[in-house]
Amino acid sequence: MKTKLFFTISFLFFTALIFAQNTISGKVVDQKGKPVAGANIYIDGTYDGATSSETGDFSFETTAEGNQFIVVSFLLFETFKTEIDVTNYKNQTVKLRENVNALDAVVITAGTLESGDKARVSVLKPLDIVTTAGSAGNIVAALQTLPGTQTVGEDGRLFVRGGEANETQTFIDGIRVAQPYGATTNNLPTRSRFSPFLFSGIAFSTGGYSAEYGEALSSVLLLNTQDEEDHEKTDIGLMTVGLSVGNTQKWEKSSLSVNMAYINLAPYQAVIPQNVDWNNPYQSLGGETVYRYKFTNGIFKLYASFDSEKFDLNQKNINFENPIRTDMNNNNFYLNSSYKGSFGTGWQLTSGISYGYSKNKLKYNITDVDSNENAAQLKLKLAKKVSNHFRLSFGTDYFITKYNENFDDNVSINGSNGYDSNIFAAYTEGDLSISKNLALKVGLRYSNNSLLNENNIAPRASLGYKVSKSSQFSFAYGDFSQTPVVDYIKYSKYHQFESEKARHYILNYTFTKPGQLLRTELYYKDYSNLVQYDTRDIQYNSVFNNNGSGYAKGLDVLWRDSNLYKNLEYWISYSYIDSERQYKNFPNMATPSFIANHSLSVVTKYFITDWKSQVGFTNSYSSGRPYNDPNQTQFMSGKTKSYNSLSFNWAYLLTTQKILYFSVSNILGTQNVFGYDYAKTADPSGVYQRQAVTPTADRFFFVGFFWTISQNKNENQLKNL
Repeated sequence: MKTKLFFTISFLFFTALIFAQNTISGKVVDQKGKPVAGANIYIDGTYDGATSSETGDFSFETTAEGNQFIVVSFLLFETFKTEIDVTNYKNQTVKLRENVNALDAVVITAGTLESGDKARVSVLKPLDIVTTAGSAGNIVAALQTLPGTQTVGEDGRLFVRGGEANETQTFIDGIRVAQPYGATTNNLPTRSRFSPFLFSGIAFSTGGYSAEYGEALSSVLLLNTQDEEDHEKTDIGLMTVGLSVGNTQKWEKSSLSVNMAYINLAPYQAVIPQNVDWNNPYQSLGGETVYRYKFTNGIFKLYASFDSEKFDLNQKNINFENPIRTDMNNNNFYLNSSYKGSFGTGWQLTSGISYGYSKNKLKYNITDVDSNENAAQLKLKLAKKVSNHFRLSFGTDYFITKYNENFDDNVSINGSNGYDSNIFAAYTEGDLSISKNLALKVGLRYSNNSLLNENNIAPRASLGYKVSKSSQFSFAYGDFSQTPVVDYIKYSKYHQFESEKARHYILNYTFTKPGQLLRTELYYKDYSNLVQYDTRDIQYNSVFNNNGSGYAKGLDVLWRDSNLYKNLEYWISYSYIDSERQYKNFPNMATPSFIANHSLSVVTKYFITDWKSQVGFTNSYSSGRPYNDPNQTQFMSGKTKSYNSLSFNWAYLLTTQKILYFSVSNILGTQNVFGYDYAKTADPSGVYQRQAVTPTADRFFFVGFFWTISQNKNENQLKNL
């Protein structure tokens, strides 16, 4: 009996030894030593673990022995994992670091205005680009309701923070578009070539942009095509200015979207009086297509667009008794292919190639001016998330441009000008997330320009600091360079040019919470190496130099709100700018004619459920712009009256998939004046006569019927209006 009892006790003793349990205990705290409640603590590969208490304490037992890995995880913090000796791991303190990739982590916003579902701080929705009253589906017109832009009605392009329109570059899926605007002539506004139909998001950088992009002194406009279409559909549009049709086909791994439009203003202008004497009103035929193919680890996109435009008009000129006839024909083609995917151990590859072709046939009275431009870009970018705190990217660009212009006055003068330019660029950039509240981006861009025979090195840096759950500060700095515009460098065989340069300093404050956004920015831009010439007009025998300089400084404010009243959304943007330059043929430092010191836009959108309608108003105001009056002794001393335009639109849903759309710009008929053209010589009384530069029409009316055919009965074209 004693022997049996001895063996029983011995068996239980050895069993206890075999299955002995060790106690794991400790406390979970954050970087400031505050307790973290609800954290999960466990031994990797086992079911042994616990949850931290309100005081951060935890304790549990495990049968694991020797060296094991303990894991501590919590939603807002980085997962902690380390090797321990389970026998001796008692009363230990685990300090968790904030997850720098959390949704509420700091994001650098200085200089960048974004739209799209993927934007962390979105100032516009994709719908906004086309439902803003007065935009008429023009991407640029919608962006002109944002701070930092200037409304230059006689031009129509993007003017940003004291920069001319050619200082902004446009990119589609990261690849440059050499000819982003339609055909135009003197004081006749143009518009963006691209409809919003195929784009899912926009990043509009008003300064301080990434080292990935170059050849832009002021800003970059990044358009991103949709990665994937949800449904097959057909879109039909019947408009007072033309018609459009679009179709999307979708397969298992790929999709194809096609959009075509024909515009003819002749019927419209036969009914609505114009301030322009048209021989043949504007006509265009154009289209866009995107093909997408999804691989296991990436996506390939092929984007192509074309348009053919023509118009013929007579323009009054203060220097001639009879109007000057301008007959324009333009053909444009753009092709863009890109691939973005991952490979290896966390590497991301972005590559692409683009080709753009533009041919202009322009006739001024009897003088012919024909030009053509071939432009291409090759791009390769690699990026890797080295750790939760650091991401590295680097890449190269190669730009090729060939331009040729022929002119013939059909009397005595004919000739040609042009240039070939090759620009190689390499860049690198690092994103460092020091904490959830502090982030830093540092980049460097190198470029070599064969035409100018020069090298440039441009450092870029930006910093973001989150001061509370809803607000943060950002700062950005950068050096930027750009080849002088074609009007100058087409004479490169006679003159040697240098790159124009700008330096940006930006301080940003952003406040966000659901339904509300406040964004303010102070900025300063320092211009150098600007082109100057010594003649009234640019010509081959002008004496050029790069001694010009200038500055731009100001304040931009944007407030957006959808909480004030149900179904109402609005935003208010204000810009103040002080800018002067001594460039072109300016005799001294002065404010250029495209700059208004104060700009204010108010945009409202309201959905009336009972009427199945969305109505919107946009009011754009800017103070007077300077102009040079040769009758005055002081250069650029004139000032136009203030600009004001109130626009209205109304989208009525006949059925879910059928929309009747109406819009009118400048409904009050305000007589806006953009500036004045003066005679080159004085009249017998010594006075230089002038003529006002005014809009092509006091108002623009638009009516359209849009029908979507799709198995998804909720699909319609409201997002495209």
